[in-house]
Amino acid sequence: MKVILAADLQDGLVVHGQSGNRAEYKPLTWGLSPSAEPHSYIAVMKPKYLYIADLDRIAFCGDHTETILRLKDAVSEMYVDRGTEIPEEYLPAPIHTIVGTETIDAPYEEFSGGYLSIDIKDGAVIPGGEAPAEFLASVADTPFEGFIILNISSVGTECGIDPAFVATLRAVTKKPLFYGGGVRSEADLKVLADAGFDGAIVSTAVHKGAIPLALIQEGEFC
Repeated sequence: MKVILAADLQDGLVVHGQSGNRAEYKPLTWGLSPSAEPHSYIAVMKPKYLYIADLDRIAFCGDHTETILRLKDAVSEMYVDRGTEIPEEYLPAPIHTIVGTETIDAPYEEFSGGYLSIDIKDGAVIPGGEAPAEFLASVADTPFEGFIILNISSVGTECGIDPAFVATLRAVTKKPLFYGGGVRSEADLKVLADAGFDGAIVSTAVHKGAIPLALIQEGEFC
């Protein structure tokens, strides 16, 4: 299973996300990197795999695309959610574009490749309010390469993973499936790996030492 470092970009800096309250996010300067400037941050963290959320572009108040394109050569693989609404907004390969249910504005069948992020708040998919497993089943045959379960309410909270919940999700699709939000320890990584997930997106637990930095640098949890 891949271990993927998350970096939320806002106002030109890496910020610490918590529970989706984006107006309250602060620069991530308290962790393992003394700098929240994206290039310096990645140079210190040295992840093999990187997930980036361009929070400004998602909120229609800015754009970090230039920064993202400059960072792509620093990692082996990059997954980017920049509020993509239509297929024409995909970034060039080898970047994996992420299309979020929060921002999608075209029929799911029109997309090809990339990852669909199933964005969850308070237990329901946004914006429609569907149950996560039922929604995943409804889009399982769309042309996306894989899916991300993004529990926005749990981001930065270290609330842990519900084994029954992730097992239910994994049973719905055989495509690559990642999980982000609330992963707090190596024990949670084991829960996801045992459930058959292909990737875990982490940040807070790395900076607090609950997940070793070496894991994101190696990029794999076995």
